[in-house]
Amino acid sequence: MLSAVNISTLLVFIPTFFFISATPGMCMTLAMTLGIGIGVRRTLWMMMGELLGVGLVALAAVLGVASLMLAYPDLFVALKIIGGAYLLYLGIQMWLSKGRMAIDPDVGEAPKLSRANLWTQGFVTAIANPKGWAFFVAVLPPFLDDSLPLWPQLGVLLAIILCLEFTCMMLYASGGKALRLILARQSSVQVLNRIAGSLMMGLGLWMFVV
Repeated sequence: MLSAVNISTLLVFIPTFFFISATPGMCMTLAMTLGIGIGVRRTLWMMMGELLGVGLVALAAVLGVASLMLAYPDLFVALKIIGGAYLLYLGIQMWLSKGRMAIDPDVGEAPKLSRANLWTQGFVTAIANPKGWAFFVAVLPPFLDDSLPLWPQLGVLLAIILCLEFTCMMLYASGGKALRLILARQSSVQVLNRIAGSLMMGLGLWMFVV
């Protein structure tokens, strides 16, 4: 399968997209926040939605759909307003130690969100980021070799992108869980909720301004 892509291309592509994925952004911030609030295992449902969204954006960048989307930025407005407002609402609730994502001081964990809710959060966050679209338009197509069949090499590159994205989200979510374990004493639960709430509110505001 890797023969569909030049080895020299992969040697540049992998570190480039690892750096892109590892750089703090909307999806990594969401992964860390959920890691704090609900742990890594439950956060996997958000990651599934986010990976689908990233895959669709990358595919659209190659097929030229992203250029059309970027030419009409109003298409992002509805998703950004809805997604940003919801994340801002969740952040405020977490700051106040209320809602389904806040850690309950009495039990030391957050009530369980539905899998569909987590999946949707990840998918909308990935799709509603115009900078993500612009980035894939600028960076991904140059790695495609015109002398090789498009779909096999695109399949390999997309698989690598999703593996790198998943790895980085796991690192961020695990970091969030580690922070939770450090602070998750009875006296520190409110601090933990406020840290996670601040991150979530920041993410919601981020979606409004990008």
